[in-house]
Amino acid sequence: MSTTYQLAVKGGTIVDGTGAQPYRGDIGIRDGKIAALGTVEGDADETIDATGLFVTPGFVDVHTHYDGQVTWEDRMVPSSNHGITTVVMGNCGVGFAPCRKGDEELMIRLMEGVEDIPEVVMATGVPFNWTSFPDYLDAISSRRADVDFAAQIPHSPLRVFVMGQRGADMDPPTEDDLLQMRRLVSEAIEAGALGVSTSRNLFHRFRSGELAPSVGSERREFLALAAGLRDAGKGVFQMIPDIDGEAETEVELIEAIAKEAGSPLSFSLINMPLKPRNWDRYIEFIRNARDRGLKIQGQFLPRSMGVMFGLDLSFHPFCLNPSYRAIADLPLSDKLAKMRDPAFRAQVIAETPDDPNPSFVALVTAPLHLYRIHQPANYDFAPQDSLKAEALRTGRDLREVIYDALLEDDGRAILCAIGTEAWETTAKTTELIGEDAMIVALGDAGAHYAMICDGAYPTYLLANRLGKDGLDLARIIRSLTSQPADSVGLNDRGRIALGHKADLNVLDPRRIVLHRPAIERSLPAGGKRLAQMSEGYAATIVSGQVTYLNGAHTGALPGRLVRGAQQPAVMVEREIAHA
Repeated sequence: MSTTYQLAVKGGTIVDGTGAQPYRGDIGIRDGKIAALGTVEGDADETIDATGLFVTPGFVDVHTHYDGQVTWEDRMVPSSNHGITTVVMGNCGVGFAPCRKGDEELMIRLMEGVEDIPEVVMATGVPFNWTSFPDYLDAISSRRADVDFAAQIPHSPLRVFVMGQRGADMDPPTEDDLLQMRRLVSEAIEAGALGVSTSRNLFHRFRSGELAPSVGSERREFLALAAGLRDAGKGVFQMIPDIDGEAETEVELIEAIAKEAGSPLSFSLINMPLKPRNWDRYIEFIRNARDRGLKIQGQFLPRSMGVMFGLDLSFHPFCLNPSYRAIADLPLSDKLAKMRDPAFRAQVIAETPDDPNPSFVALVTAPLHLYRIHQPANYDFAPQDSLKAEALRTGRDLREVIYDALLEDDGRAILCAIGTEAWETTAKTTELIGEDAMIVALGDAGAHYAMICDGAYPTYLLANRLGKDGLDLARIIRSLTSQPADSVGLNDRGRIALGHKADLNVLDPRRIVLHRPAIERSLPAGGKRLAQMSEGYAATIVSGQVTYLNGAHTGALPGRLVRGAQQPAVMVEREIAHA
């Protein structure tokens, strides 16, 4: 005799993802979907006792870079161990498809520069068993993972695919080039891409310093990509604007693209210290867009973006100094011994950085606020805890304080560098969390492996922001579930409702802990990356299968490629009354 349900989650407090107040109830799951809500009776193959716990939809991260990792690995960490059950990749105009034979090295070099993924990792791990973007989707459709994954067609590979070396050299496109780009965007959407992405960010460069192919594109090229969406009649446009430019220039282009596409557009909303008025201008633009018939959304990180500095990581303030470069590839123990030598120390501190990539030089010389990362991790840094404040208190040169801090923990210390003080970012983002058209995102998981570890932002919100400044659980969960899912057309998930995909978290907010990032060598060819663990997630469920129990992977790999936008769930059974 068959059982009634594949899985039952009983006795929990349900936070349904819509922003509604929590309620007690059971969930019955059948065929990977929510089949019953309320007081659920009947047999189940497996039952989770959620008494005293909260049950939420699985979290959705719409801004990741797992384009390569999904081809060599079946666990999308650091996302899946923070309650995330669906990821969207292909952001910022970079990725690995389309790619003509012979252009593989160029794609690798681009991702190395823009997303800080070591060349050897990609050369070893990415199979490049595709040419067109539909080919790429077919290739990854055979992959199995611990989360669902969806893709967007990125502008830079598309430009090179159409224009060859002219595209990489940033030559202006011909009319035929534009028509081909338009056609290929439409073709990708029809094959299952969620949308198209681009970047105007001057920080996006090859490691050698040349700009990413999309960055210098003309207005008519962006409009050609948008026209491809209009031809397909669906899809989203994702972009990162020129973050060093003026908001007035960027919003005019963003509006033109959105009008041409006739579809939703999301752009990266980043608070830049040197352009303080841009933030408010962008917020005003987003809030007023609906009145002009446009669906424009801002993607923002709910805390200060943090670049991780360390001797075993990609960057730190001395990494481009000539004397340090001479020892950069030594084992950590040998490097540490050399750096403790007083004469070497004085030499390194006295030097200035040198690199052909101006973005790298800017990163290590910018007036960033530096903080030690402790255990557990807390990114709401107090200004008096910065290394600059320590230097002022002790009367020491800031460079000496930074140098010594890097040597702590036998050279394994990690410093977090933020451009804007944490309190200021918190003040700016709190009101946006849960607001319509404001999407919590920008964790960049799957990229910047030894530089950024922001993909754990769901756990940060639950551990550090819950209960503060009016951020209750219903509001935070909505910002992590239905809002991001809806923003890219994944209308079958992000809510606990009948007929919806059974992607769930069972968690205890009182026990949520975000651990300090740690370096590990677990990428292809022994490449290193930052890992960040969590506590407080009793279970994570994807398509009705338990993927994580108390933080440990169960071995289940129910995650699949999601092709295109998904229709709202069909309510196939009556909801049982709430308990």
